[in-house]
Amino acid sequence: MTLPSVFAAAGGEIQPLDDVGPYNYVPTEWICVLFLVLYSISTVLHLGQALKFRLWWMLPTATFAGLLEILGWSARFWSSQNSRLLTPYEMQLVGTIIAPTPLVAANFIILGKIINQVGPQYSRLTPKYYTIIFCCFDVICLIVQAFGGASAARAVSQGTDATMGANIMLGGIAAQLFAIVVYVTLAAEFFLRLKRNAPFRHVEQPRVLEKGQHAVSNNLRILLCAMAFCTLCIFIRSIYRTVELAGGWFGPVITTERYFDWLDGAMVTLAIYTLNFFHPGIWLNKNDPNAYVPQRVADEETTT
Repeated sequence: MTLPSVFAAAGGEIQPLDDVGPYNYVPTEWICVLFLVLYSISTVLHLGQALKFRLWWMLPTATFAGLLEILGWSARFWSSQNSRLLTPYEMQLVGTIIAPTPLVAANFIILGKIINQVGPQYSRLTPKYYTIIFCCFDVICLIVQAFGGASAARAVSQGTDATMGANIMLGGIAAQLFAIVVYVTLAAEFFLRLKRNAPFRHVEQPRVLEKGQHAVSNNLRILLCAMAFCTLCIFIRSIYRTVELAGGWFGPVITTERYFDWLDGAMVTLAIYTLNFFHPGIWLNKNDPNAYVPQRVADEETTT
């Protein structure tokens, strides 16, 4: 079955066959308000932190992710007032599907900057290529998911088959899962090489540790743990959305509200707040005496 089968055409109009509408449940009002408030606070914090620390790349990543979540949960709150309306359902479908994608891009960029500080000779990819390759792939996933969500929403509004849109969204999320797995694998290889002092490439200014100096400072250790937790939350959410869409519009996963609240709403909330509390502007500090920044790269960053 597909989502439009919930509706029956009568006199050229689409009429709902039941009282709960396309969700197959009525979104709980207080839960929608809770997540709406949480995402609004986090988004305002990310905006302020990006401006304070002049990390402009946090605007199209973490801040934009928060705005998309606000859009999605505002639509779900609208649906809690009238669950049979199609417009808010379409809005939340697109908003909540694509929102975590920019958040993933923030993690990609942060890892590249950590590698640049700790020692790029241990990484299979240069910090620059981490940003270029993974962020470009992330943008592609974002476009695919947005296109799939829009296609499914359009099919719903027209009373036609929404399966193709769902499959496109599923492909975008699966591709994002693949990117996260590759990202984690490369990060693990980097830290393994660092621990074993096995450089992957030659660099012009290799890092030389002084006696008693750790390769990774305490600040970076904390930031790495935070990034690992953030990535885990997004990974759990992506697995949930993959299972949800694979099960169809009438599957037991997509029609159960608590799964969505815990495995999507709560997971993304934990991920986005992790970057608030462990913001790279604070923990990724070039003034850290244990940090390593090649002079050429530092000069380039200063001029930009």
